Amino acid sequence: MSLMRSLRYFLLIVLLSGADEIYSQELNCNVQVSAQKIQGSNRQVFESMQRDIYEFMNNTVWTNHVYSYAERIDCNILINLTDQYSADEFRGTIQVQLRRPIFNTTYNSTMLNFMDNNFQFRYVEFQPLEFDPNSYRSSLVSVLAYYAYMIIGFDYDSFSILGGTEFFQIAEKIVTNAQNASEPGWKPYDGSRNKNRYWLVKNVLDKEYEGVRRFIHEYNINGLDRMESKTAEARTIIAESLKLLQEVYRAKPDPYMYLIQIILESKTDELVSIFSDAFPEEKSRVIQILIEVDPGNKTKYEKITAAN
Repeated sequence: MSLMRSLRYFLLIVLLSGADEIYSQELNCNVQVSAQKIQGSNRQVFESMQRDIYEFMNNTVWTNHVYSYAERIDCNILINLTDQYSADEFRGTIQVQLRRPIFNTTYNSTMLNFMDNNFQFRYVEFQPLEFDPNSYRSSLVSVLAYYAYMIIGFDYDSFSILGGTEFFQIAEKIVTNAQNASEPGWKPYDGSRNKNRYWLVKNVLDKEYEGVRRFIHEYNINGLDRMESKTAEARTIIAESLKLLQEVYRAKPDPYMYLIQIILESKTDELVSIFSDAFPEEKSRVIQILIEVDPGNKTKYEKITAAN
């Protein structure tokens, strides 16, 4: 796949040259709703829910930027319903996954893969899902819109330095609009260990976490996108980019480092694969940084040394 997405702001000129059909929709979002834990219910409502969420994510125009069909952002929304409190009130988890194509390869790198355990909402079959960025209409719509903008924001950050800021700001506005909502996940004290929608977007827009976002850009545009043509050079750039995470980690903007955790959770196996063929000195440096900033995955990172 081409690197068109790295040239967002020049996209209209590119498209006028001809090849791809122009679309307004930004997301190519696969949606799956699982309700296996809910017994004795009308199963049709879950099929309708999945279809409505799919159409909402893929047919809503989230930005004023122009996308081609090939440029749509690949992502997954996996909803696992665990409780049904009434005919239209549900609770469960929502898992969000974002993938990014790597230049001149068929490889798609996972940028995000995390679980939101504070997902409670009302869904009325045949009632349209409509998003208004200026008001809170429902938990379901607001959660889906919030993650749509987080997905777009992280994707843009990977192609230009802090390129996703305008979309993260919209996600922040969604959080602000939801502060009086009865459903969990929107307020600073919801959930545990400062891990919810409020804290995720707060971390992203906090200048003290800016190094994490700069890491996303360096890792992708100057690292992964060069791996096919200049493997050793790209690997060195990725190794250097890890220092950006280390600097944030040592500054400790807060005790929980939620944003660093989320980014590294999707990168652990990929990092092991990238550095397994590195020179011994580079392996040593990388392992030292990774174990410091992500001690929970120490055993995985030690596999880098074991590789030939």
